[in-house]
Amino acid sequence: MKAIWNNQVIAESNDTIVIENNHYFPKESVKQEYLRESNTHTTCPWKGLASYYNLEVNGQQNKDAAWYYPEPRAAAAQIAGYVAFWKGVKITN
Repeated sequence: MKAIWNNQVIAESNDTIVIENNHYFPKESVKQEYLRESNTHTTCPWKGLASYYNLEVNGQQNKDAAWYYPEPRAAAAQIAGYVAFWKGVKITN
């Protein structure tokens, strides 16, 4: 699977985990040079507290386009260390 935004591959992995129609990519498969920490946080009742990244590619920013769970609850333990995308990031084979 690939995560693509602004004509750039942001992440690529054969080991994504699909939860609620979102592909979670292992963090080591995500190109760190495109991630910028965001101050945004949200809470999922069963996954826990989510943190976000802004994507920065070719001088353009996509605010809060990636998220992850630094300490997921037990029900979502399998996505610890994984990152998911939205806001126009295309997920493809």
